[in-house]
Amino acid sequence: MGIASRMIPTEDASARKREIEEKLNQEQETLSFIRENLEKSDQLTKGMVSILSSFESRLMQLENSIIPVHKQTENLQRLQENVDKTLSCLDHVISYYHVAKDTDRIIREGPSGRLDEYLACIARIQKAVEYFQDNNPDSPELNTVKARFEKGKELLEAEFRSLLTRYSKPVPPILILDAITVDEDLELQEEVVLEHLPEAVLQDIICISGWLVEYGRNQDFMNVYFQIRSSQLDRSIKGLKEHFRKNSASSGVLYSPAVQTKRKDTPTKKAPKRPGTIRKAQNLLKQYSQHGLDGKKGGSNLTPLEGKDDVLDIEIDSYIHCISAFVKLAQSEYALLTEIIPEHHQKKTFDSLIQEALDNLMLEGDNIVSAARRAIMRHDYSAVLTIFPILRHLKMNKSDFDSTLQGTAASTKNKLPTLITSMETIGAKALEEFADSIKNDPDKEYNMPKDGTVHELTSNAILFLQQLLDFHETAGAMLASQVLGDTYNIPLDPRETSSTSSSTSDFNKRLLSSYICKVLGNLQLNLLSKSKVYEDSALSAIFLHNNYNYILKSLEKSELIQLVTVTQRKAETSYRELIRQQIDMYQRSWLKVLEHLTDRNMPVFQPGAKLKDKERQVIKDKFKGFNDGLEELCKIQKGWAIPDKEQRDSIRQSQKKIVSDAYRAFLQRCANISFTKNPEKYHKYRPEEVEEMIEKLFDTSA
Repeated sequence: MGIASRMIPTEDASARKREIEEKLNQEQETLSFIRENLEKSDQLTKGMVSILSSFESRLMQLENSIIPVHKQTENLQRLQENVDKTLSCLDHVISYYHVAKDTDRIIREGPSGRLDEYLACIARIQKAVEYFQDNNPDSPELNTVKARFEKGKELLEAEFRSLLTRYSKPVPPILILDAITVDEDLELQEEVVLEHLPEAVLQDIICISGWLVEYGRNQDFMNVYFQIRSSQLDRSIKGLKEHFRKNSASSGVLYSPAVQTKRKDTPTKKAPKRPGTIRKAQNLLKQYSQHGLDGKKGGSNLTPLEGKDDVLDIEIDSYIHCISAFVKLAQSEYALLTEIIPEHHQKKTFDSLIQEALDNLMLEGDNIVSAARRAIMRHDYSAVLTIFPILRHLKMNKSDFDSTLQGTAASTKNKLPTLITSMETIGAKALEEFADSIKNDPDKEYNMPKDGTVHELTSNAILFLQQLLDFHETAGAMLASQVLGDTYNIPLDPRETSSTSSSTSDFNKRLLSSYICKVLGNLQLNLLSKSKVYEDSALSAIFLHNNYNYILKSLEKSELIQLVTVTQRKAETSYRELIRQQIDMYQRSWLKVLEHLTDRNMPVFQPGAKLKDKERQVIKDKFKGFNDGLEELCKIQKGWAIPDKEQRDSIRQSQKKIVSDAYRAFLQRCANISFTKNPEKYHKYRPEEVEEMIEKLFDTSA
């Protein structure tokens, strides 16, 4: 066991030794492999370094060879570019020498229908002109292209004129009336656009005007523009006048009938309000005739004012509408002008454009004033009524006028105020002279109504005043403009003459009220004077009664009474008192008939006693005096007139009662008295017959 135990460790050591030796051999082999690889790597590195060194050397050689070639090529390219640029410049310069030839056909044919192409040619010519001016001002080519440029500009100007002339048309009257007519029944008023030129044509005109301003250095086209448009503006207004002349007289169409067809679902458009003229006064007279101010008698003396017909109304309507049309058309022209004319020339061009139409309107207004002045010289004061609707319309539209003419010359702006002043002056003069004429109208016997009805002076005066009611603001301002306050004893309170519209309106209203009261006062004095022409005081009373009653009823029916009472609150009461006084005066004419029915000189007798001849004669005389007086008065007064049926019936009833009561009492006193063998000779009328006779008073048809 000892030997065995010693042998085991020896075997392990040997094995261990062999294992170590094997590992050592492996490590040596690995080390040898690594060394071999390192040697190979060193060899490869040396080879790579040698290759790179060789490549670097070759690159340096290549660079040294290529750089000179590159620089030479770059120089060649630069030379090529210079050659190309030189050739391009030569072509560009040469093209200037061919511009005249290349554009000749287009320039000769003009810009019509191809404005863009034409302007492009003009631009080429303009550049050629600039080139030759800068580089060769002495060359003949410069004169050629200059001439071509001027020719092109002339043709553009001609095209501008041609387009304006060809497409500028007067605005149709129907369209103008649609534009200026306001329909109060429509909440939203549809604005009518006035298109003066087609859109395409307008754009061409704008393009040409812009070129002429910027490149053409020409302002003559502005004169061409205002001359052509001025003519069309004037023709539009004249066309509207002609429309009135042709249509208004026959059909009464004073507004556009097209409105009714365009707005089928809306109320029919109202015609503009007619001005208050003489024909309206005649219509008022007919109206009063239907309401009992003229009865069966005396109507012939209620003659309307003479010398006016429908033509005058048409002319007034025409002028009023032309004023509104001018404002609307001028505003439209200015809107068009701002698109075509340079801004700093717009106001001056517009001023020139509107002159012809404005001057014609002002001349027509001056003619109206002159006609009124001549009529006043002939004492035809009704002619001033033509001024009222026109003056009112001018003043209502003055703010629109001023706004439209803003920026124009002072002489242009002052034309309308001057016309307004002229109308106010002549109107105030007519009103003053009319008041004087009422006071001084002569008492001509042959001019007095034989039946005592309303005098022509009264009816004319009232009808005249009724027109003032329609234009009370205009008439009041007319009087105020002439500072007539002292004439009518109206204090000129500074507060009332201030710029505030309400106080000024109140002052003008009081001034007009005082004027109307003055006219009525003059009329009353004149009527009182005229009444003295009648020899019969009863007829004089009937005359005054009729006129006073006509005045009062007219004042009440026309609402003039409200204006009168502004300064004379008791005017209505005063007229009623005057009427009552004249009725009392008339009834006195019956006293000479009724005195025969009184107890004066009546004999005193006992019932059944026989009368003496003298006493019987007294009773006979009383019957005869009553019968003769009744017959005479009825015969005379049957030919008199009381136009007012209400007044006529009232006076008849009152007189019937007075006479009938007195006659019945007289008959009762004489009932049992035997004063004649032929009582029917004296007792000719029964009380009922007397009443019938009185019932026929103031009635020529009875």
